[in-house]
Amino acid sequence: MTRRRLGLLGGTFDPVHVGHLALARSACVALRLDELRLMPTGAPWQKSGVVASPAQRLAMLRLAIAGETRLQADAREVERAGPTYTVDTLAEMRAELGPDVSLILILGSDQLRNLASWHRWRELLQHAHLACTQREQVPLADLPAPVEALVQSRGAQALPDAPAGSIVFFTMPPVPVSATALRQALARGERPAELVPPAVLDYIEAANLYGAGTGGSGHD
Repeated sequence: MTRRRLGLLGGTFDPVHVGHLALARSACVALRLDELRLMPTGAPWQKSGVVASPAQRLAMLRLAIAGETRLQADAREVERAGPTYTVDTLAEMRAELGPDVSLILILGSDQLRNLASWHRWRELLQHAHLACTQREQVPLADLPAPVEALVQSRGAQALPDAPAGSIVFFTMPPVPVSATALRQALARGERPAELVPPAVLDYIEAANLYGAGTGGSGHD
């Protein structure tokens, strides 16, 4: 029996844009995922300046992936009180899924480089595989020493037939999107249809999100 493969892509999605969707679709193909869950963070402890509320970010995400059968929105971190820690989410999902499902956490190169700052980061591979791809101009070479050591010890050429424990890499077409510049464009009253799905733009306009002075910062 083929082991089921379930991917997980977290982020603030403030707002969700074509870069997030390209990453999700590329991961589905490259990793042969049966399903990929996109999970907006509730209270991201490493990021400040998030503009839209958790409920709004979840609503925009659901609009963006409507009709894509392999992509699903997961609300658990939005509904969880307190800081959002990925290791807790993975442990919770593993308890729900059981020991046999292959759980794959999707990371961009920026997140991989920062991995050693994550809460209980060494426990992540107990619950899932890590699948990484280059994001924007952040290289995958010359990783911080603790992360490089982990890659050297747990890296694999391809996703193994196992529920967790390995680090693999995949490629995706470059989709340069700056979330900061996007929010600034929205604040100027622009409608960047090439960067944001139309249904999400309609939601942003109806909810009067990202008004002048709320551009924020960061790359998620």
